[in-house]
Amino acid sequence: MRKRIVAGNWKMNKTPSEAALLIGELIPLVNNDNVDVVFCVPAIDIPCAVELTKDTNIRIGAQNMYFEDKGAFTGEIAPDMLKDAGAEYVIIGHSERRQYFAETDETVNKKVLKAFEYGLKPIICCGETLTQREQGITIEWVCMQIKIALLGLTPEQIADVIIAYEPIWAIGTGKVATKEQAQEVCAAIRGCVREIAGDAAADAMRIQYGGSVTGDSAPDLFAMEDIDGGLVGGASLKPDFGRIVNA
Repeated sequence: MRKRIVAGNWKMNKTPSEAALLIGELIPLVNNDNVDVVFCVPAIDIPCAVELTKDTNIRIGAQNMYFEDKGAFTGEIAPDMLKDAGAEYVIIGHSERRQYFAETDETVNKKVLKAFEYGLKPIICCGETLTQREQGITIEWVCMQIKIALLGLTPEQIADVIIAYEPIWAIGTGKVATKEQAQEVCAAIRGCVREIAGDAAADAMRIQYGGSVTGDSAPDLFAMEDIDGGLVGGASLKPDFGRIVNA
C-alpha cells in the first residue's frame, strides 16, 4: 500500500511571522499519521517552519531550487542550502515556474538529479493546457514530460519520486478535473513509469492530483486507484487544508 501524501504549495504567500501564525492554526487540523503532510513554503519561511513543526507529523519543502551546487547564480538557492535549513522536499517544474521563469523539461531533469544527490525528495509537476486537452494530446504530452524528468534516475530513485499531475487549466481557476479525468491521466503516468522503470517502481511511486483541490472535491479524487494524494495551492493557506488531509 502506498502511503498517501498531501503537500501544500504556499506559492509567494506569507512572511515568516504570518507563516508562524498559519502553522500554529494548521498543526492540530492536519494531525494524521496515515498521511505524509508537507508544507512547501517560500524559502525565507523554511527555518521558522522547520522549527515550529519539529515535533509534529508535518515536513517542510521548498518550491524550487537550482541545479548547481554553488556559484555566480544571483538569486538562486542551492540544494545543500535547503537541506541545511531543514527542508526535506522540493517542488520541481511547477507550471508557474515553466510559464514565468522559462523552466524547461531539461532543466527539470537537471534539478531532479541534483535533488537526489543531496537527499531531497522531489515533487515533479506535469500537466497540460486547456488547448492541449482539447486537441486530445494530454496523455502524450504528460508522458513526454515524465520521461524527460526521470532521465538518468535508477528504478529505485524513480520509486521515491512524487509526481504531481496538475492540469494547467485547473490551477487557481476554481475548475477541477473530474475524478475520472484525473484518474485517467494518473493511471497513464503510472503506466509510463512501468514502461521505463518496471513494475516495482511504478507500484511504489506516489502520484498526486493538483488543481483547485478543496475539502469538498478531495474525497472523490483521493478515492481513485492511482491518485495517492494532492498538491494543494490556495486551500493550503486555509483551515480547509485539514479537511483535504483527512480525506
